[in-house]
Amino acid sequence: MTVSSSLPELLATAREFVDREVIPLEPAFLAGSELDPLVGEARVRAEAMGMWAPALPEEVGGAGMSLVEFAHLSEELGRTPLGHYVCNAQAPDVGNMELLLQFGTDEQQDRWLLPLVAGEIRSSFSMTEPGYAGSNPTWMSATAERDGDEYVINGDKWFTSAADGAAFTIVMAVTNPDADRYRRASQIIVPSGTPGFAVVRNTPVMGDVGSGWASHSEVSFNDCRVPVANRIGEEGAGFVLAQERLGPGRIHHTMRWIGICERAIELMCRYAVDRELAPGRPLADRQVVQHWIADSRAETNAARLMVLDTARHLEAAGNKAARVEISAIKFFVANVLQQVLDRALQVHGGLGMTDYTPLAFWYRHERAARIYDGPDEVHRNVVARAEIARHRSS
Repeated sequence: MTVSSSLPELLATAREFVDREVIPLEPAFLAGSELDPLVGEARVRAEAMGMWAPALPEEVGGAGMSLVEFAHLSEELGRTPLGHYVCNAQAPDVGNMELLLQFGTDEQQDRWLLPLVAGEIRSSFSMTEPGYAGSNPTWMSATAERDGDEYVINGDKWFTSAADGAAFTIVMAVTNPDADRYRRASQIIVPSGTPGFAVVRNTPVMGDVGSGWASHSEVSFNDCRVPVANRIGEEGAGFVLAQERLGPGRIHHTMRWIGICERAIELMCRYAVDRELAPGRPLADRQVVQHWIADSRAETNAARLMVLDTARHLEAAGNKAARVEISAIKFFVANVLQQVLDRALQVHGGLGMTDYTPLAFWYRHERAARIYDGPDEVHRNVVARAEIARHRSS
């Protein structure tokens, strides 16, 4: 399938699919009901439509989309909390797939990548630790000590995304404690069920524990032994690999956030038109509501253009060349997302605080957008330093 020649058609199909088959599943998802049979059927149809594992090449079972093409699709899928999962494009699986595709051995790809792309298994990513600042990814206490042909892993992690029910986790642990801080850690595959590895509990996020792929967990490694062959890439390359997956990952996330903004604007407008303050006096006639809608539209459009421009630059020149733009979209779009969601909640009044719409779910879970993958402050520093450096050298 050549996606680029039919991208507008694919996006129209994706929107219709999301509206017709995925959004109707939201009430059960938000209520915590069992969804497996219905979601499974939707996943089969998504694969048949050419939207399955969109970021992965066709030779391993994906749709073979470019980064820019997937960015456009990610916006459409982002209009519902279920969209990316239905297309096997949810985090952290999509990042783990890309990591294994680029750096995995043939054996790792056969055992883990191909079943992951096929949707037969799920994975998780274990990096953040409760005792260490997540804004400094080179600082951690989890260790993986070499013992012959095995690593012995010890440490505690939290916010291990999707560990609940995952077939394996990719853990970042210190293998070279005396090395430069960027060469201290490695990424290692730990299959679930390995003695010494445990999912302690799902971490409540603003009161929502979640389950399965839509959850974060606290996990522990206690003398957990895995073969050295489970290491991804060279020993000490963990930080470099993490940076490789972050560039495209930030495009995926920010376009998903723009999809959320689009849905929030849609819900806001519909509710403003239908909701009356008194007979014949809809919310939509109030100037403050009109201004909220106008600001949300302008900010969302600006954010989209920023992200697509960054995606083109990243695809053409690589992560390093686009790193300032990547930092800029990370904090800019995260803040647009928060502002648009807040306005939509305010327009909905009491209804916005319930789970009768996806707004409260997104408000709980997407507030973290300004924290994970580097907090706003870190990314602002990157952009500011680059701007100042241009003037110092002129």
